Amino acid sequence: MFKNWQDRCLQAWLYLSILLVVGTVLLLMGYILVKGWATLNLDFLFSAPQGMPLGKEGGVFPALTGSLALGLLSMLIASLLGLATALYQHLYCTSQRVYALIRLVVQCIAGIPSIVLGLFGYTFFVVSLGLGHSLLAGGLTLSLMIFPVVAINTEKALTEVQPEQTLASYALGVSRSYTFFHIIWPERKSDIISGILLGTVYAMGATAPIMLTAAVLSASSPASLLQPVMALPYHLYILASERISLENAYGTALVLLLLLFAGYGAAFLLFGRRGEGRG
Repeated sequence: MFKNWQDRCLQAWLYLSILLVVGTVLLLMGYILVKGWATLNLDFLFSAPQGMPLGKEGGVFPALTGSLALGLLSMLIASLLGLATALYQHLYCTSQRVYALIRLVVQCIAGIPSIVLGLFGYTFFVVSLGLGHSLLAGGLTLSLMIFPVVAINTEKALTEVQPEQTLASYALGVSRSYTFFHIIWPERKSDIISGILLGTVYAMGATAPIMLTAAVLSASSPASLLQPVMALPYHLYILASERISLENAYGTALVLLLLLFAGYGAAFLLFGRRGEGRG
């Protein structure tokens, strides 16, 4: 009797927690959807901010393209670093101390607040390297922020490969690179790519790092790596904090949410395909 009572209490707690989280997310999304839907149209998406102060009228096209450019650049850099780190840990590292040290460094980077990474990006990329407020400086800073996401997700995906497959490959004299590209990658590519997408979405929604390295109040669509850009999170911050236009702020928030959920949807779609393949 006591055990059944405990089970029921645990189940009730789990269900209430799920309902609370899902309800909060739906409430937030619904509120932004209702507030921003009236502003969202083709003219808002494909026109630049206008009016005085800037952003009171017009749209978000330069900020949208700037966010996409920052996300793409950070994805490319973080993917190279994260994949290299995970592959070294899984295929080449033979020392447990080195493996533990790498994992500790990755976890420490993951725990650094984004504003601190922004200060580092400003000091090192903007000032020391002379990149200035630019797309490149912002992309490099965001890549440092999402590098742990890519590295940890990739390592997790690699460790889920059945060891018998890789051991049999090594026993036949096959190189580690061939083993990865012909055995591990075909089986785990959905997990690896989805982890990269999740990191990219995380970067596109960040505000603090790009405030100090890349984002400005007004800029055209990205045409050079060394030019500053507009970005949706920073544009939203300015519209809301300065009370320039709450209508456009809600519209910008809705565009950002739709963009982020498109990335999350693509990532989870890859997870779904992987699951169907296993079934």
